[in-house]
Amino acid sequence: MANIAGIFHDLAELTPVTISLLAAMVLTAVLLIILGPRAKFDSRAIVYGGLCTAIAFVLSYVRLYHWPQGGSITPASMLPMFVYANIFGPAAGIIAGAVYGLLQLIQDPFIVHPVQVLLDYVIAFAALGLAGFCRKNISAGVLLGGFGRFFSSFLSGVIFFASYAPENMSPVFYSVVVNGMVIGTDTLICFIVSLLPQVRTLVERFKKNVATHTGQEVYN
Repeated sequence: MANIAGIFHDLAELTPVTISLLAAMVLTAVLLIILGPRAKFDSRAIVYGGLCTAIAFVLSYVRLYHWPQGGSITPASMLPMFVYANIFGPAAGIIAGAVYGLLQLIQDPFIVHPVQVLLDYVIAFAALGLAGFCRKNISAGVLLGGFGRFFSSFLSGVIFFASYAPENMSPVFYSVVVNGMVIGTDTLICFIVSLLPQVRTLVERFKKNVATHTGQEVYN
């Protein structure tokens, strides 16, 4: 029981500030719906983006493992971002991923340099939107988006975290191992979940629902 309680411990840390951030995302989506044509993306893309980001953010609080220098293994917290990119395309996915990265920066910051922040939080999570380039196969998109995040964090590890590598260990190898353990495992969990028939069916239903209301073949 103690181990189970430990996994969900961080979920109790949802402070009023965090809740306000999530509420602000939803309210922003509602506002853009009212503005209609003035929004860069259609209202449905904005609503789904806010909801997927919020779901991913909440799931990120359920940590199966937390690396001291940042990064966690979670129960498929990145999957909602992959699904969103799969439905609405890479541009929308990259923007939503960048927003998610900024929320991660607020949630669990580990800062050593401004460029490191860009690599580990903004660029790495924006890369999840690369899944939108594999819209016919959500599982392939998971691997592409996961690799994008891994590569960005790998560069950060080599450049900014070389001093953490054990003696006589190459910083490159160290970064591969650490990011492979954390981001690789998190991506693998998302990949396995994406293979479930129920998940694939749900994604296709979302696509059809969006296509029905927008009349755009791009979502098919």
